[in-house]
Amino acid sequence: MSETIALDDGTYTAVVDTIEDGFATVFFERDGAEVGNAVLEEAAMPEAAGQDAIFSVEIESGSITDWAYDADTTESRQDAAQSRFDRLSSRPPSDEET
Repeated sequence: MSETIALDDGTYTAVVDTIEDGFATVFFERDGAEVGNAVLEEAAMPEAAGQDAIFSVEIESGSITDWAYDADTTESRQDAAQSRFDRLSSRPPSDEET
């Protein structure tokens, strides 16, 4: 399966959302806004392409021509998501505790 990506040629941030049954759902961002998504064969992606991995990608003629893993952005987004989860999952203080 060779997925054509309906985005203009250029550089995008690719966020691997989920990987199931050999396929990955990838969201593409530009200037901090989501601009599209695609379902790609996991085998066609770089080895570092685990769930929640972030890449800088080059798209030409509807195909990804270059993947560059962004370890710093991947780590900072995972840390931010964990912080949000921790805040949301903590029990608010009771009236007796305030």
